[in-house]
Amino acid sequence: MPHDTIFNEHRSLLNAVAYRVLGRWSDAEDVVQDAWLRWSAVDVAQVENAEGYLVRVTTRLAIDRLRSAASRRETYVGPWLPEPILTAPDVADDVARSESVSLAMLLVLESLSALERAVFVLHEAFGYSHSEIATMVERSPESVRQTALRAREHVSRRRRRYDTDQATRRKVTESFMSASTGGDLVSLMEVLAPDVRLVCDGGGLAPAPRKAIEGIDRVARALVTFGGRMPQEPRVVVAEVNGGPGVVVYSAETPVAVIVLHLVDGRAREIHLISNPEKLSAVAGL
Repeated sequence: MPHDTIFNEHRSLLNAVAYRVLGRWSDAEDVVQDAWLRWSAVDVAQVENAEGYLVRVTTRLAIDRLRSAASRRETYVGPWLPEPILTAPDVADDVARSESVSLAMLLVLESLSALERAVFVLHEAFGYSHSEIATMVERSPESVRQTALRAREHVSRRRRRYDTDQATRRKVTESFMSASTGGDLVSLMEVLAPDVRLVCDGGGLAPAPRKAIEGIDRVARALVTFGGRMPQEPRVVVAEVNGGPGVVVYSAETPVAVIVLHLVDGRAREIHLISNPEKLSAVAGL
């Protein structure tokens, strides 16, 4: 079977692994392209397990890139949030799959080391065994088992439990979109929790507060202000973003912002707003 046929059969898996390890779609695409270059030079007849080989190469490349990106994060302007992506509706129907790609989970994974993150993603999101992962990351099975346990405990301590019912999330997101774009402060406050927190990522390339905004009054007014600054030829839609409903703001065909609500008891407890233009390529095309 030709190199490209085999690789394309696994491309979506490789993209998914790289994105969850890196939290940035553009970097994930680069990693998968590098994996293709290595695969194209391999004698396919000598590879017994193409999936295992390709995931191994992709994982190692992602770990290397994640480590090199750590220094860049230190000089990042304002809060850093993962790069949002559009996901298929069937991802949202699977709670485990949708959580593994959610912005909230990807943000928690940022607190892990590169190796811990890769091991956690491969085991928890994709179901690879410790022995399989050991081959992928060049560690012993026992070392991987300990790393997985450490990562899982760390994630459990830091992870917040948000509502997962997709119908409720979509209803609240639609109400939020209507209220914020219409400047309806009263209706907007009805969907926000009293202790709501707004985190904006403009990366110094788009107007955005450089610290999180907390409290229902301050967050509501900030969102109404944002909603009043629509771009030219504005188009605002609710789309499937990272395993659940999100608001995507376009200027004509160009995405300018993504907003994702994380709910507790049916009200937004945490809001992520990404307007850094370098992080919006994966939500283009709607």
